[in-house]
Amino acid sequence: MIGANGFIGSHIVDSLVAGGHSVTAFDRFSSGRELYTSPGVTQFIGDFLNESDLNDAIRGQEYVFHFLSTTTPATADNEPTLDVRTNITQSVELFRLCVEHDVSKVYFASTGGAIYGDQGRDTYGETDPVLPVSPYAIGKLTIEHYLRYFRAKHGLQSVSLRISNPYGPRQHPHRKQGLIPIALQSVQLSEPVVRFGAGSMVRDFIHVEDAAALITGLTGLDTEYDLYNIGSGAGHSVADVLSIIGEAVHRPLEIRELPTPPTFIGKVVLDTSRYTAEFGKPSLTSLREGILSTWASLN
Repeated sequence: MIGANGFIGSHIVDSLVAGGHSVTAFDRFSSGRELYTSPGVTQFIGDFLNESDLNDAIRGQEYVFHFLSTTTPATADNEPTLDVRTNITQSVELFRLCVEHDVSKVYFASTGGAIYGDQGRDTYGETDPVLPVSPYAIGKLTIEHYLRYFRAKHGLQSVSLRISNPYGPRQHPHRKQGLIPIALQSVQLSEPVVRFGAGSMVRDFIHVEDAAALITGLTGLDTEYDLYNIGSGAGHSVADVLSIIGEAVHRPLEIRELPTPPTFIGKVVLDTSRYTAEFGKPSLTSLREGILSTWASLN
């Protein structure tokens, strides 16, 4: 598991262990503690940008989950070449090592939001055009294409997972990624909650534990496709989210409105029918329930 001590990665580790898998957790563990809670996980402390570390971690592994990113949408937007120099180049190196060590399958955390761009559709499915306008999403799409290259050239099997907007426990607000954790931290600090524009932007929010269950449910399966949307399939506006947060904290929020960045997308809701048709319709946490439980976990 590459990126095992990250927000989504740590939940993937717990879900894999719960499913009976033996897990090797690769990360820098720079915080000095493990975010995942499962016992029996083999910890491998290493740097994603170090080829030797990756080589040692991948040797002997059957499946590789690539859930590490050196950038966020914000940092990639501020320094576009950073994503190219780190995420893209080292992902290619990772896939080369997977071929060398006969890894059976790679599972890659792509993005299910910005990768589709702003095309004015009600929902976006895997066969719809992709028109990313942000460096972060462009980088994710590029890595998806490299996985197709490694499949065609070397037979490396893989699945790309276009994850919508995950939220929940362990999400770090200081990474400036994710409306819900950033807003909840602002409430904790008694600071105004930043809202871009009037709050009309619509996103597909999925609780991280639901996302982890959907993803790990694919482990080892001979899937029909090499690409799946992972989301709730329902849209909620920023205003809706902030309203629910206000209910959760039992007080009205102080809003600080800022101009909407030019690379932000008005509406992205994922069509998840490809996944549900093949694996069944999952029972998902409602946004209200998820926000309430996330707030409770912070207090």
